[in-house]
Amino acid sequence: MRQPQAFALAAALAALCAGGAQAQTQGQPFNDSTVDKSVAVKQASEIRKGDPARWHSEDTSRQARLRILQKEIGAAYEEAKNACRESAASGRSACLKEARAGYERDMKNAPAQLDNAPKGSVETTVQTVQGPAPAPAPTPAPMPNSH
Repeated sequence: MRQPQAFALAAALAALCAGGAQAQTQGQPFNDSTVDKSVAVKQASEIRKGDPARWHSEDTSRQARLRILQKEIGAAYEEAKNACRESAASGRSACLKEARAGYERDMKNAPAQLDNAPKGSVETTVQTVQGPAPAPAPTPAPMPNSH
């Protein structure tokens, strides 16, 4: 598909979705009056029972801890990639390769790291990625006295 056609199709789809969303919200009350009675009865019953116990018991199995560690490694990799994208173009490729290598190394070592950590905690390593310094926060303008 050529780009102008793709843009026109995307614009038409966005307009259709926006119009449909507006039509859905107009004239409908924000309560359960539109919910089928049998569904409303079942929902009320579930609400009375409260939260399932599994929502309040932590899964401390090795597999669960490994999944959490892998998720954290993935999040750190995403942050490193974002920092690389903000760095100078000349060093971006090397930065991304270094971030990927760190991700692969951490994922490979995750089971061993988990085995060596006390139950319930995992030591994490901090990897510093060269990138631009964050901009200083703007200072708020002084409020005029209303006396």
